[in-house]
Parts: sequence; C-alpha cells; structure tokens
Amino acid sequence: MSSMWNKIKKWIPSKRKIMQLYFALLFNANLKGFVTGNIYQGNSKIMCAPGINCYSCPGAIGACPLGTLQGAFSAKHHSTIWYVAGILLLYSIMFGRWICGWLCPFGLIQELVYKIKSPKLKKSPVTRLLSWLKYVILVFFVFIIPIMYGFRNTPLPAFCKYICPAGTLEGGIGLLSNAVNASYFRMLGPLFTWKFLLLVSIIVGCIFIFRLFCRFICPLGALYGIFNKISFFGIKLDKSKCVDCGKCFSTCKVDIKHVGDQECISCGECINVCPTQAISWKGPKILLKANEGLKQAPSKKRLVVRIISAVVMLAILVGTLGYYWVQEDVRNIKPAGLSPDEGNTAGATCYSFELEIIDENGKTGEVLKPNATEKITIINFWGTWCGPCVAELPYFEQIAQEYGEDVVVVAIHSALLQETAADYIKTNYPDAAMLFACDKGDATTLAGEYFTLLGGRDAYPRTLILDEEGVILQVLDGSVKYEELKAAVDEQLAK
Repeated sequence: MSSMWNKIKKWIPSKRKIMQLYFALLFNANLKGFVTGNIYQGNSKIMCAPGINCYSCPGAIGACPLGTLQGAFSAKHHSTIWYVAGILLLYSIMFGRWICGWLCPFGLIQELVYKIKSPKLKKSPVTRLLSWLKYVILVFFVFIIPIMYGFRNTPLPAFCKYICPAGTLEGGIGLLSNAVNASYFRMLGPLFTWKFLLLVSIIVGCIFIFRLFCRFICPLGALYGIFNKISFFGIKLDKSKCVDCGKCFSTCKVDIKHVGDQECISCGECINVCPTQAISWKGPKILLKANEGLKQAPSKKRLVVRIISAVVMLAILVGTLGYYWVQEDVRNIKPAGLSPDEGNTAGATCYSFELEIIDENGKTGEVLKPNATEKITIINFWGTWCGPCVAELPYFEQIAQEYGEDVVVVAIHSALLQETAADYIKTNYPDAAMLFACDKGDATTLAGEYFTLLGGRDAYPRTLILDEEGVILQVLDGSVKYEELKAAVDEQLAK
C-alpha cells in the first residue's frame, strides 16, 4: 500500500508547480485568443508580466518586460523608458529570481520537459562558466543593440527578434497553429527558420539539462539575479547555523556558488536537506513550506489563512478567465452604416474611408478615398521599423511609375512611429510616383484604424489590390514581389 502511495505522490504537483501553472494561466487568461487566433490588444497590455511571456502569444493579457524595454529605447516619449525601467526595478527588488522559480511560464515548460526520462547532465565548472553567457546577452541584445537602433529612431528588440524561444513558441507557433492565420506562412523566412531551430535545440536540451534557457541564456533572469541578495522574497542563509556540509550545493540543480546568490531561482529544495535548518525563506511564511526537519501540522490560524488565500486566488483566476473570454476583439467590430457588399476580403467592395496624403513635409491637404479612385488601386501597409516593408517599397514605386495613368499606389504607414515616415520619404522617395499616408492611431500599437478596418491581424506588411470599382481583387499578407504586383495589374487591365 505504501509503495502504491509513493507512486501516486510522484504525480501530485508540488506547491511550486501549482503556483507556476496558476500564473501561467493568469498571464495567458485570454484563452479565446487561442480559438480565434488573435492577439489581445486591450488596456492590460500596458502592464508587463514579471516572467518571460511573449506579447504576441494569443493568450497573453500583458506585455513581456524585455520586449517592452527594448522597444522603449526608440519610443517617441522618453517617459516610456522610465515607466518600464521602474516596473522592472520593482519586480527585481521585490522578488529577484524568485520570479524565475515560481512565476515564469517558460520556466514551467522547461521543468516539465526535464521530467522526460533520459541521462541528465549535471552541473560542473563548464556549466558554471556558461551561466555567464546570459549576462553577455543582457548587455548586448537587450541594451547595446536596441539603444544603437534607438538613436536612429527605429526600434529593434534584438533579443526578441533573434533569440527569444518563448516568443517563437508562444507567439510564432501559437499564431501559426491556428488555421485563421494561414496567410502568415507567406511571411516566414530565414529568420523564423533560425529561431525555430533554436527553439527546438533549447527544448531538446532541456530534456538533458535542467532549465537550460534560464541558466545560460535568459537575460531577464540575469537582471533579476543581480538583485537576489536584497530582494524581499527568496532564500536566505543563517551563517551562524551553517556547518558547511555541502548538501545544499549538491542538491541544487543550478549553478550556485552560495545559497541565494545570483543563480538561485528560489526553488526551495535546499531548505529540505539542510540538517541544521540554516536555510529559510525570505518573505511571508504563509505561502512557503517549512524545513523537512521541522515539519509540523500548520496551526489553525495559518490553515485558515491558507484556505482563504487559496479561495481568493482561485476566484481571481476564474474571474480573469471569464472577463477576457467575453471581451470582443476590436477587429471583429465592423463600422456602422455599411452596405452588405462592403468588406475587407477578396470579392467584397473595399470599406470606404478617407486618407490624408503626406509627403516629406507632412500633410499635403490632399484627401484620397482608396475605393473611389476609378483606377486600379494598390494599398500597402508598411512602417519604417519593418525590414520587409522597406525592402518591398521599390516594387510599389516601380508599379506606380510604369502604370501611372491606370494605377494608384498608396503606402499607409503604421500607427507605430508615424513621425519617422516624413523623414524616410524625404531621404528615399522625395519625388515618388506612389502616394503616402499615415494610419490613424498612436504609438502604443501596430494595428491602426485603417489596418484593422481592412482585416490586418498584427503582422506587416499587408497589401490589397482593388479594381476600378473598388472591389478587392487580392489580399496579400507578408512580402510581395514586383512580378506578383505586375501580374495582378496586367490581368485586370486585360479585362
């Protein structure tokens, strides 16, 4: 009977695992996003989740602190930098790497993968040396490279773009796995291939190496680790009780040199093996387990407080899941007063809206209705911050020059960093045959009013081709080639 109970106990999650699962659900409470394939863009996205959790995950209700920080270096309002830095400083001082061990969703994924039976690579001087790699990544990919691009007023979240496996898994695969986003496959290229291979390598590596990403790569863990010694939550050592037996060090799966140092993720395993109870928790004891050697039934008062805390946390989670489930996605809200044949898909008459044309000096005073030009009209959504967008602009300009009498080409800059459009036009297209305009919105989101109206789903570039009557002929997500544009125009002109 006891042996059966021991087997059952292996499947019962620990308090820490329950907490990790709880916060993974809380940070990704927009479960409807996984069904609809949409990214939530409501007001809660101005807040940063404390752990690695991608903004582009369909379930995410908050932003990633690293991604937000990198983007803030080129924000129009410098107060954004102080806002994000303040949040990160608050998390760091309050929790340190306790966040890594208890709150981070990607940390939970790594630990679950590590449970797969296989030979395990133990820590060694080599792994201890590799643990410094994340500090190098923090300096170069989170600070130096984004700041360099920030001086050019072009955001480049280098860590998110080139490394972050959580972004690839939660954002990339999370969106691509939904059939409604099938058009996104047009956008995939060498960068996604690199990041996908990196993700697979990290996940496979986590089978053999405990928390490979956290220990060697994660710059957020590196940042939190700097504050581990002074954080309010975490592990502490009473040196007067320590007998230097080394059990804490041998039990710990990460590359600590001392209990509670910058590598400690506050998992609490060392507390259970300390023979002198020299190791204990910092912070409220109500949520934390006691040393195995002193394990006693909790007092009635503590038991009542724990039950109340559990009920309150469960109520918060259920309420949050319910709230986000009923939130209507702004992209599903259609403008009022439209005729039945108007829409944003191929075969529908394009929604009617007015664009204020701009040039290198700003607004020209000219207004354009893209569905009423009486010419073939090509609408391209782009942004100076978007590499593929900038790369394909010459194709649109070439079409505008070659078919000037029969085709109108209008490039609509995204709501993000609109102020960069005029400078870019002045430098690269001062006498352009195509027209330029800016989307309506502000710098807090990519998805401006017109982009949303015409069915945009978070990713740039996006192109629509209209016939002379304003009917949508083609909708193209991702980069296009000159040949595609020319073929579409020639086909329509031949009719």
